[in-house]
Amino acid sequence: MIILNEIAQSLQKGDHKMVFELTKQAIEQNLSPKEILDDGLIAGMNVIGERFRRHEIFLPDVLVAAKAMYAGMDQLKPLLIQEGIPSRGKIVLGTVQGDLHDIGKNLVGIMLKGAGFEVIDLGKNVPPEKFIETAQTENASVIGMSALLTTTMPMMGRVTEILKEKKLDKKIKTIVGGAPVSEEYARKISADSYGFDAANAVDRVKALFKFN
Repeated sequence: MIILNEIAQSLQKGDHKMVFELTKQAIEQNLSPKEILDDGLIAGMNVIGERFRRHEIFLPDVLVAAKAMYAGMDQLKPLLIQEGIPSRGKIVLGTVQGDLHDIGKNLVGIMLKGAGFEVIDLGKNVPPEKFIETAQTENASVIGMSALLTTTMPMMGRVTEILKEKKLDKKIKTIVGGAPVSEEYARKISADSYGFDAANAVDRVKALFKFN
């Protein structure tokens, strides 16, 4: 529908007022919340993610588009809950204990929300146990961990160790990322996946949830 395309286009321009207004109109036209979400907001955010991956746009552009997406999501969320429409999946996200860097982690969170995932962001300096307790309480299927310091990277390994000890490693998957982290390190600590940047992390999370 034309209005859904207009929502997607306005989101790509970062026009949060227009996204708010168009989402409101789409709801008034009795379009289903899921349709507005999938074919309007997520469709627009997918283009942003792809353009960011190709380095055609940069972090400030993504943040502006995310603000526009939230303008629409704020109206849709109560309706989605009311209709019992599930998200694509639930992921617990955080920067590991001892590390206070969160720009990359925040960007991954924004892009995961844009792709339709429910993100529980624990912030920075998160102890290993907190990741696991939250994943269990919230019934999340994936834990995403970020580190920017080589000295804090072992905390990622501690999370995968605890998951194994508690026999939760089959139920709760892990993905790691951050400047000093590598695919090789992810394998070494038995993480299930590794994202080398925000766009790649979203693809890897989709794969973990079997959304290829």
